[in-house]
Amino acid sequence: MNAPFTPPMIPLIPENAPFNDEQRAWLSGFLAGALALDNAGVTPLGASDALAPPVEDDDAPWHDPAMALDERMKLAEGKPVARRMMAAMAQQDCGQCGYDCAAYSKAIAEQAEDRLNLCAPGGKDTARMLKKLVEETGGGVIGPEERAAKKEPEPAGAQGYSRTLPVEARFVSRVRLNGEGSEKITNHIEIDLSGSGVTYEAGDSLGVFVHNDPALADAVIAAIHAPADFPIAGRTLRDVLIEDMSLGAAPDMLFQFISYLVGGARRVKAQALARGEDPDGDAATLDVLAALEKFPGIRPDPEAFVESLEPLQPRLYSISSSPRAHEGRVTLTIDTVRYVVGARDRLGVASTYFADRLPENSPLKIYVQKAHGFSLPGDVAAPIIMVGPGTGVAPFRAFLQERLAQKANGGAWLFFGHQREASDFFYRDEFEGLMAAGALTKLSTAWSRDAAPKVYVQDRMREAGAELWDWLQRGAHFYICGDAKRMAKDVETMLAGIAAEHGAMSEDDARKFIAGLKKTGRYQADVY
Repeated sequence: MNAPFTPPMIPLIPENAPFNDEQRAWLSGFLAGALALDNAGVTPLGASDALAPPVEDDDAPWHDPAMALDERMKLAEGKPVARRMMAAMAQQDCGQCGYDCAAYSKAIAEQAEDRLNLCAPGGKDTARMLKKLVEETGGGVIGPEERAAKKEPEPAGAQGYSRTLPVEARFVSRVRLNGEGSEKITNHIEIDLSGSGVTYEAGDSLGVFVHNDPALADAVIAAIHAPADFPIAGRTLRDVLIEDMSLGAAPDMLFQFISYLVGGARRVKAQALARGEDPDGDAATLDVLAALEKFPGIRPDPEAFVESLEPLQPRLYSISSSPRAHEGRVTLTIDTVRYVVGARDRLGVASTYFADRLPENSPLKIYVQKAHGFSLPGDVAAPIIMVGPGTGVAPFRAFLQERLAQKANGGAWLFFGHQREASDFFYRDEFEGLMAAGALTKLSTAWSRDAAPKVYVQDRMREAGAELWDWLQRGAHFYICGDAKRMAKDVETMLAGIAAEHGAMSEDDARKFIAGLKKTGRYQADVY
């Protein structure tokens, strides 16, 4: 697999490019601006708080992945710019950007990081807000040597533990976990780490470098009327689009680029899309190909087109194995994402890469992302409660394998839910074996499509509220993994309700109780 593509410095517009003088002038201005934006940082310009480090003990009240961006920004009003940048992020501390939220914001504020689009969960909204904050503080461009001097060096031993220093592993196999009749395709993925030099712990995540669907890259090439073998930095346009550039949500810079290639009403529309507006009500569905189809007939210089795209980011997955149970190997649990927009199938990049396009025994670039506050208690006698519907069960499979190896005796309770028991009960035999061995004490399941009304994990929590409260009173650690916006928020609300009902607390005191669990590390979340 080739190293991630770094777009080359290019002449503004080749003399033989098919533009008139006006178009050439516009496009030259665009490219100059694009290169500046690509290196954007924050210049303090005398603002003494611009480089203020994040306050470590202020609890960051916006640090809630279920909170809307505008609400987070309101809570951060008046704070130093690094803190406002932190509020702009997705608040998941997922590590996919290579930092946690506080460290990423600090790096941008100190001009040690010029990439404003690394927050994958935050997407365009986060990138736009970061750009706004950079501009508000007089942000400009600093040279690569000065930026390198500001950037924290990779710690010793970071090879294989950083997105910038991946190692090579080997894809072993995929096994579908769903049974007949399931509406989902979920694969158990096994990867061989022997020879990679990396190890991991239960609770860690695995970063994987994947490729786009070649058919999608071919369609993009056809849409810009370019030859697939057009040379870019010693490679072909097709290879660069497959291996290095994001072909997902169309970036603002692409629309800005398009606005210099079209005229009249089409230019106005492209400029509106570049500003984050939605003139036709379809902005949320526009990936790179759909954006090109919306403005047909353009014939951009391929190098300039590549410059307007964003890099293809590695994907991060919760590890679903313990190294004690799978020496030299790591496993993942991945839902295959496929959906239809208009007349075209859309594919999840990484999920379909593992499901369809990656041959067994293929090399794979990976890195281990160490957990940010998501790990088993040090005391094996401490009880644990785990809530993980769907693929959210992944880290809890790892936890239970680890607890079995530890001979932990504190009790473990798993809440697992999905659509149908007959076809979507992931790892059923294994969990039943863990119960027989005593590593799993209780298993509460919820099946949303087996009966009406639908039943979810939070419903099972409510039904077992008294016993769940008793576990918490005995010092249980509470874990949740899954969707941040809906499920995780609903589960936390349910837990607060259980505390209010069975702990005889007011709603305010119940919220404070949950906050106390979080502060002491007894409530931990791995959300996305």
